[in-house]
Amino acid sequence: MSMHMDPAVRNALRNAFVLYVAWVVATYLLEGLPGTLIRPEAVGLRLAYAVVANLLIGIFLALWLIRHALRAGVGTVADYGFSGPVRTAISVITGALAGYALFHMAQREPVHPLVVVNSFAQVWVVSVAEIVVCWALVGGTLHAALRPWSRWGAILVAATVASVLFGVYHYAHSAPFNEFRVVAFLTGIGFVTGLWWFVSRDVYGTSVFHNFFGVTGVLAALQAGGLVPERPELAVPLVITALIATLALAWPGISWIRRRYSVPG
Repeated sequence: MSMHMDPAVRNALRNAFVLYVAWVVATYLLEGLPGTLIRPEAVGLRLAYAVVANLLIGIFLALWLIRHALRAGVGTVADYGFSGPVRTAISVITGALAGYALFHMAQREPVHPLVVVNSFAQVWVVSVAEIVVCWALVGGTLHAALRPWSRWGAILVAATVASVLFGVYHYAHSAPFNEFRVVAFLTGIGFVTGLWWFVSRDVYGTSVFHNFFGVTGVLAALQAGGLVPERPELAVPLVITALIATLALAWPGISWIRRRYSVPG
């Protein structure tokens, strides 16, 4: 069965994939190429990577493209993970509980709560960008584009593409994330996140759920290097960065998307 694609849908898909490529390139130039995450002294590069690749491209610009797609009539707010506040509250709570449960089961020994908080804050800005780009923008646009063809087919294709793109994106990172076995493993993680995404339909709760996978990875790296502090302190700069990332997701999500394109009820 042939399917005619509306020009607005075609443009939205093109914009989504172009932004994905720009996000990957920015990640490679600011993190993968200079090995930023394995160089503790590279404070400036870490800041540039967080701000340019994730806050500006991965969150702000991606949300702006979602707004542009909605303005052109492509999809609904639910397609892009922006439903009502009740759904968001439920998704965030359940995402936090389920994510922490999976994280806790992966630990062989107790972890200090401040270590968990610091690790959560450290990877939060990246996790939010991953969810917004791979699932909200690319996955949401694909789902909206393919839904007239097949409801379940649209979900399957969108979930598969988003998960594979999430895995491939890690080739732009420094070692060991750019190794094939790690990319393959993270693609599998992407399918788990994708399942949560298409069940919850909420970008906020999915980000919380997905971030605990990042916390597990960060803590494993710290433990392997013997870098877990015995008397941890709250990493205030990391917490501030995480709060900025949360604001970068919440403010456009509310003012650009929910208030303008949500339907009553």
